[in-house]
Amino acid sequence: MAREHVLDELISLCTHRPDQARIALGISDKQMDEVVRNQTLDSARAAPASQIYTGVLYDALDFATLDAKSQRRAAKTLIVSSALFGAVGFADRIPAYRLSGDSVLPGLGAMNVYWRDPLAMAMEAVTAKGLIVDLRSGVYASMWKPTGAVADRTVAIRVLQERPDGSRSVVSHFNKATKGRLIRRWLLDGVNAKNADALAEACISEGIVVELGAKPKKGQVRQLDVIVRDL
Repeated sequence: MAREHVLDELISLCTHRPDQARIALGISDKQMDEVVRNQTLDSARAAPASQIYTGVLYDALDFATLDAKSQRRAAKTLIVSSALFGAVGFADRIPAYRLSGDSVLPGLGAMNVYWRDPLAMAMEAVTAKGLIVDLRSGVYASMWKPTGAVADRTVAIRVLQERPDGSRSVVSHFNKATKGRLIRRWLLDGVNAKNADALAEACISEGIVVELGAKPKKGQVRQLDVIVRDL
């Protein structure tokens, strides 16, 4: 039901108030074709999410060039945060759309806030077992926050750049590229870590420099820093 509400509101806004839609979507006048495309989302052709999503992370992942076994792993294990659908599997069929986690729809409010309650229930079932590797950043990380037993099985990935003088800082644009390359390597290697320690060991064995944070209190997410020097 939550998905239907967002879909209906987005279609209505783009159809009846296109100028307001452009502002809500954070796009320029030259991108009005995105508003027009959103008007027919309920009848648009769909394709696997792996083909729909684009950007720095997906370019680095380069899903299309993965071998068949790795692609099957991706279909079984990867979940993408979505402002329109809440969360989708990599093999789920969806239409191409324009809506960001920081978008505000007049009838529903900010998307990252809207999705918190629906995802709290849905993700509890999806993440019922196994290690959860959280690579989200920014507004999408605020759409759903692991709690309780789920948080105990979650490790959040942070990418840090180390300079020649030893100082470190959080990288921005290259953060996504690094995460895309990490996902690709894990899929190709068939990494199936049972916990944060095992994931850190798998990274180290592949020559990836990582630092695993201390084990937190129960109900809190553990952090794994990936240290990069060459961006």
